[in-house]
This record gives sequence, C-alpha cells and structure tokens, in this order.
Amino acid sequence: MKSSKRMLALASGIAALALLSGCASGGSGGGGKVDELTFWLSTSSAQEKGYQDLATAYEEKTGVAVKIVNLPYDGLQTKLRESAQANSLPDVVRAAGIDPIWSGKTVDLASIVDDEANGIDQDLIAKDEDGKVTSIPSDVTAAGLFVNKSLFDEAGVAYPTDPAKAWTWDEFLDAADKVKADTGAKYDLVFDSSPSRLRAYMFTKGTDFMQQEKDGSFPTDAKTVDALQDFADMNDDSVMPKSVWTSGQDPNALFKSGQVVAYFSGVWQSSDFASNITDFDWASAATPADPTHATEINYGGNIVGFENSDTRGAAAEKFIDYMYDPTNYAKLVTTNGFLPVESGLDVQYPFESQAAKDSFALYQKEIEAADPISSSYAKAASEWAVEGKELGTDPTTAEVGKLINGQQSAKETLDTITKYYEEHVG
Repeated sequence: MKSSKRMLALASGIAALALLSGCASGGSGGGGKVDELTFWLSTSSAQEKGYQDLATAYEEKTGVAVKIVNLPYDGLQTKLRESAQANSLPDVVRAAGIDPIWSGKTVDLASIVDDEANGIDQDLIAKDEDGKVTSIPSDVTAAGLFVNKSLFDEAGVAYPTDPAKAWTWDEFLDAADKVKADTGAKYDLVFDSSPSRLRAYMFTKGTDFMQQEKDGSFPTDAKTVDALQDFADMNDDSVMPKSVWTSGQDPNALFKSGQVVAYFSGVWQSSDFASNITDFDWASAATPADPTHATEINYGGNIVGFENSDTRGAAAEKFIDYMYDPTNYAKLVTTNGFLPVESGLDVQYPFESQAAKDSFALYQKEIEAADPISSSYAKAASEWAVEGKELGTDPTTAEVGKLINGQQSAKETLDTITKYYEEHVG
C-alpha cells in the first residue's frame, strides 16, 4: 500500500467523474433484476486476468455480467471519493484502503467472513462495534528475508528455509558476516525504508511496537526502545548502508547488484527477482525469530461492495460471496500469484522459476506460523477508517533516519512517532 496521492484539478475531476459515472451502477437506483455489475480495481494486466476469468465464470453461472474497469493506482482512491460525493459509486471495488468518506455506504460482508467453509483468516478481518464487515482482503502480502544464494553457496554457509528452524537475528548476522568476509560482498543486509518492514523487525524482537490501547494511546517500554536502537545500530555502513533509511537509496537495486548478502523486503519481490535477477541465484530464507515468529501481514487490496440500492447491494454481495467460495478463490489466487486469505487451498503457482515457487511456499508457511501481532497494523488501519480517522503521512521512516544519523535518541524517536499516531488516530 504504497502510492502518493494527488488531487485532480476541478475540471479534469469532473470530466473523469462523468466518464466513470457511465461505468458505475448509478446512485441509489431502483429495484428490479440486476443484469450487470461494475467492478473497479487497479492492477497489472497480468493480475487483471484472474478477475476477468472470475467475472466470465460468474456470468456463465448467473447471467449477471461483471464489467471490470481497471483504473490507474494513483487515481482510484480520488475517483472513489468523487463518486461517493456524487452518489455514483461502482457496485464492487478492490480498494487500496478504506476511506471514511465512503465506508458508511458499504455492504455488510460478515456472512461471507463468518462462513467457516470459506476458511477466511479471522485475524485479518476488522469489524465495527456492531459486527459489520466493510471489506475482505483480496490477498495478503508479508515481509521476509531474501538471500544471495550464490554468495552463501560460495562461502559454504547454510540458511534455514523452514520457519520451524528459524535463526535468531544474531545467528543470521553471524552467518551474513562470514559470507561477506569470504566472498568480498559489501554489506550484510539491506532493509526497505518502510514502516511496514520496521514493524516486522520489531515484532520478531518480541516487542509490542505501535500497539494501540483502548484509550487510543501507543505506549512504549524499555524493550521496544532497545530493539529500535539495535535496528539503528545495524545501519553502520558495514552491516547495512545508512543511505537507504537516511537518503532514500534503493535497496532493491543494491541487492540486485550482487554485492549484498541479504535483503529484508516482501513477497512481491519474488516475481521481480524471478524475471530480473540473472547474474546470481537468489532464494527466500526463514525470517529470524528473536524470540517471536512474526512478519508484517498487509492487505494486497480490500474487496468492498456498495449499497447503491437494496437490490444492487444484494447483487454485489452475491458476487463477492462467489469470489470467496474456496474453489473460485483458489483459481483467482493461482492465476494472479496472490498469497491467499483463506486456509486449506491447493494453490499451484504457474511460475517457471523454482526460486519463486519455493519463495511463495515459504511465505505461506511463514504466515501460518506468524504470531497474530503480524496482522495488527492492517487490521487497526481498517478500524481507524471505519471510525473516520486518517493517519496521513506516517513519520516513521523520517524519524528513524534521524535516529540513524545520531540526531536523536531511540526514545525521542518513539515519542515523536507515537505522539503523531495519538494525535491522528488516537
């Protein structure tokens, strides 16, 4: 969930809204039979295929067409806001996040989530105080560790590929140090400059990093302060380059250079590496558990149905119910290369790269083994939106950059971040 948002100029916004209104189902229109639903999303042409296949199968089964409108990622949320204000929302959307402007216009999806046959992970679902479910994740992403397999093989150093045999951070760093020394690599590790990846690290260290209390506060303790200092200390231009967190150097490019032993990022890199790394072999390794086995589980998208009328709302819910039927959902995640929100699926990804196949298999094991804290932020963010709260620009990366540069202490860094969170979503 990583895009910058720009407000459209008034004239272009009106023009875009007029165009999209022609695609949408239209206001609170009356009853009668629904012959066509409109489904907005923003995705690659490759991942659109899974939804198109689903829509085709649904029309064959029910006679109801599903018109998919694939919009630019940086404009979808704005267009949804404009459409909500004009009472011209689509029937279904795969949104990047839940927006307070339209969250009150949604269909309750609780019956789909509560159907045990669907096997939807309840830790991923946010419900309001009345038990309403505004959205269901289309898929999930997770943070994890990639290694330069060629360097590990050259140094004769092993790495775990089973979460049950995960190493600690110290064990990982000892191994990475040996690989670096034996192969002449430049860094042990690069780490995405992302609040999400930092949360994953802090969770593995056994902290309750950024966990909100019922009173809206985000308390910290000495254990959390120490863990954050440990992370900052790794950014010493030997273990990790300072430049990633302090000046925005690209960690993906650094890892692809072949001069970095390991890279802490997320599952979405697997497809990229399979296509674009040709100079060395790569692999996914088990995320260090120190002592908690955790990751950062986030939503790839949020499936939402809109109550444009009683009839259209019911039709939207019926289509979403069809989507999450395990047989249909398994086809969707297989075609699109998604990590599923449902358990017990037989998913055989069509990757040619064995490294990518192994990576996705490991990520599924990591998610199954992960402590529930791993999905706490994604769930909380959905709840904040339902409550009408907006976080805005997360200050975490900038503040941790100051810590790495020695401009403030770990305690001061945490105090600044938590104060911002409390002011915006407390």
